[in-house]
Amino acid sequence: MTMTELHQELKAFIIETMSLEDITPADIDDDMPLFADDGLGLDSIDALELVLGLKKKYGVVLEASDEDARKHLRSVASLAALIEGHRGAVEST
Repeated sequence: MTMTELHQELKAFIIETMSLEDITPADIDDDMPLFADDGLGLDSIDALELVLGLKKKYGVVLEASDEDARKHLRSVASLAALIEGHRGAVEST
């Protein structure tokens, strides 16, 4: 899967997981902030749902206490990089 395909898949995943009815994948820019008011405007409850969904779908585990969790959840691009890194780590073990 290319990064572009992963970005598209993640956008659809976010829309589905967050039940964003009036948004399409085309409305979400790869670098759009997911949790800022000038982005998707998701909140902390959404973050929990997103983390659970990422674990279930991609096997990626983010701990709430992890300082990097906020960085990884910043945008579609940062989530894609996290998933790619996780896949690489799993494949090399």
